[in-house]
Amino acid sequence: MCHCFQGFKPRFPENWALRDGSGGCVRKTSLDCRNRTDGFMLLTNATLPDTSSVMMDMSMNLDECKASCLKNCSCTGYASADVRDGGRGCIMWVTELVDFGVISGWGQDLYIRLAAADLESISGHTKKKGRIVLPLTVSIVSGLLVIMAFISMCIWTVKKRRRKGLMTSTGIVTHSNDNKNDSLELPFFHFDAVITATNNFAEENILGEGGFGPVYKGKLEEGQEIAVKRLSKTSVQGIDEFKNELMLIAKLQHRNLVRLLGYSIHGEERMLIYEFMPNKSLDAFLFDKHKGVLLDWETRHNIILGIARGLLYLHQDSRFRIIHRDLKASNILLDKEMNPKISDFGMARISGEEGEASTKTRKVVGTYGYMSPEYAMDGIFSVKSDVYSFGVLVLEIISGQKNKGAYLADPHLYLLGMAWNLWNEGKSIDLIDPSMNFDSMGTVEIMRCINVGLLCVQEHPEDRPTMASVLFMLGNGEAPLPKPRPPGFMAGSASRQIESSSKDEELHSANHATLTIIVGR
Repeated sequence: MCHCFQGFKPRFPENWALRDGSGGCVRKTSLDCRNRTDGFMLLTNATLPDTSSVMMDMSMNLDECKASCLKNCSCTGYASADVRDGGRGCIMWVTELVDFGVISGWGQDLYIRLAAADLESISGHTKKKGRIVLPLTVSIVSGLLVIMAFISMCIWTVKKRRRKGLMTSTGIVTHSNDNKNDSLELPFFHFDAVITATNNFAEENILGEGGFGPVYKGKLEEGQEIAVKRLSKTSVQGIDEFKNELMLIAKLQHRNLVRLLGYSIHGEERMLIYEFMPNKSLDAFLFDKHKGVLLDWETRHNIILGIARGLLYLHQDSRFRIIHRDLKASNILLDKEMNPKISDFGMARISGEEGEASTKTRKVVGTYGYMSPEYAMDGIFSVKSDVYSFGVLVLEIISGQKNKGAYLADPHLYLLGMAWNLWNEGKSIDLIDPSMNFDSMGTVEIMRCINVGLLCVQEHPEDRPTMASVLFMLGNGEAPLPKPRPPGFMAGSASRQIESSSKDEELHSANHATLTIIVGR
């Protein structure tokens, strides 16, 4: 369960009681820059907030960073820019802090700006104005929040049982993985309630269909709209992927990940119940000539940043280090404000610690066109495999074109080759979707995104940036960008020449698409 740090409160308290913290937290007391009464709270073992809007100065020490932040009315927090060798440099956030938390034994010191009244409530007595740095003391508050949340959940559960034919009490699902049993607590939906919500899985309620099976729109008795993902009895993915998705996504909380509301099991029926996304998936807009005009550059840029934040959470900030393995336009859902949410974790895998660079599998699954060379060719996947898929997505979002699922001899015939050639010719502007509206400032951002996208799809995993670096490059227009090397599957690459051979082809089906793995000689 998420909770707000000292000095902050839930934006929508009623939603937090229902385990929905997606609205985030807001300050209890506004900052008072004019009278210089603000101070700082020290948060240790912190994962740094989103760096899309920051100021950085590598010549400052931490004391100078603090003084500079106090003078800047927009500054909401600061930290050391480089924690190596005792720490050096200064990074200051100039918007409200987004996407940060505490992980025991990991992270670094983060100084959060608070109003004097909130600092006094932490210390218990008045401190010297404007010069305060306090340790985090939230154990009692956290305990009270947990107790209050538990009581609220119990009350809510009893009311729902009485009013609905929907069982929302806690169900226990056991998932076996490498002879280790994990227990998962998640709301269980009665099959009859799902039948009623979807009008007995009426054909007109089908939202889409993948390798898992059809997805239906539904509406609960209280009016909440849902999406029901129904496991097909002939699904290639099957029960293991159902359990996998159930186990993984239930333990994830992030505004750029689709929210799992519960599950239902009835005989051979297996269903996952998700929040409903009214704008469906990104590909429905991106590759449609008529709907594509609705995506101006500001919207596309926000979608790119949202996907990057969600992926960073999976790779670095979640309870587990998760590799998605099937990141693509159809697995990016859009809410009513066009905010992106990563979905479909049936192929996702929990990775090892930071030092465990990659994992090898004999069963390669995913979607051709988004798969990194080392995964498609050798079955080796890592966080850098997701970075590659993200790079493909960035280029698709900018161009409005789909990266073809077959890599042909002529690089002009597929998106990555075309983007690379235009980049080298200094004509990257020709890659931009002609239906997209943007201004001169947008042009600068687009060129930067193309550069970052090409960095992500470089052939060798070690050349690709991490998602933390990607977000920093996307959000800081002044930071210099490395020059990209050729993307994977480039024709003529000495290290990885692809040849088609019927003898070497191995077929897998994933997400309603046939995947052909062509083994290189």
